[in-house]
Amino acid sequence: MTPLRQKMIDIMTVKNFSPLTQKSYLYSVYSLTKYYHLSPDELGQGEIQQYLIYLMKEKNLAANSCRLQLNGIRFFFRQVLNRPAYKLLLHYPKRPLRIPDLLTRHEALNLVNAPDNLKHRTQLQVCYGCGLRVSEVVALRVKDIDSERGQLKVEQGKGAKDRFVPLSSILINQLRNYWHHYRPLDKLFYLNSSFNRATGVSALQRVYGRSKKIIKLEKKGGIHALRHAFATHQLEKGVPIHILQRWLGHKDIHTTMRYVHWVPNYQSGLSYFNDLLDEEAGHDSD
Repeated sequence: MTPLRQKMIDIMTVKNFSPLTQKSYLYSVYSLTKYYHLSPDELGQGEIQQYLIYLMKEKNLAANSCRLQLNGIRFFFRQVLNRPAYKLLLHYPKRPLRIPDLLTRHEALNLVNAPDNLKHRTQLQVCYGCGLRVSEVVALRVKDIDSERGQLKVEQGKGAKDRFVPLSSILINQLRNYWHHYRPLDKLFYLNSSFNRATGVSALQRVYGRSKKIIKLEKKGGIHALRHAFATHQLEKGVPIHILQRWLGHKDIHTTMRYVHWVPNYQSGLSYFNDLLDEEAGHDSD
């Protein structure tokens, strides 16, 4: 490992970057050096700008992918090489803004209940019932479940922040059933019975894809649609936007506000406490 790469890793570790962010930033710098066959400290603004043009015109990378590479490169030159910020531009055609297909409550419940496999069914139910990102589902540990308080701890979610999300009584019972069947030791979800390899993101994405086929759901979108469905269905129940923001782990409330367009008659908090009583009575499957 080169000293520059090690220094970059050390700085990202100190700044508490997530493993996924570290991996993507390192890949961005590696790809840049591979393109020029030069050490990154031998490159300047002109070379970086030309590389970005190459990504857009020849590699045909999406805007978000280009932006992610740019963020990693910027971090390296500013934080590792201590160079002033370069004026780097990303020129790409604007793509039409499309609202992803929203799952109805009925579709979401059918999806998460589709797998015959208890582990797969529990994974999808946790994803939808708690509004988690897929990376957060596979990172869950047994100790994160607090059945007494009816909550789930999400450790080091996006932005390296811990948070708590509510667990319904139905989901608690599902998790208990799962634990009694598999007896996981540390990580909640494993790929095999020997507990030597935890479930990965891609494995859970495939579970979601198979569930869509089982119920013959043709709506577009991957497993993140369950998180969108959770957020929208909570707003439909009248959950206050600031509470939903905390459950979803959004840093900026404007990120949470984007779900309001799916709920045109949303009135913050009007039916929230009534629905909580319904959940306690076992009438709500979230």
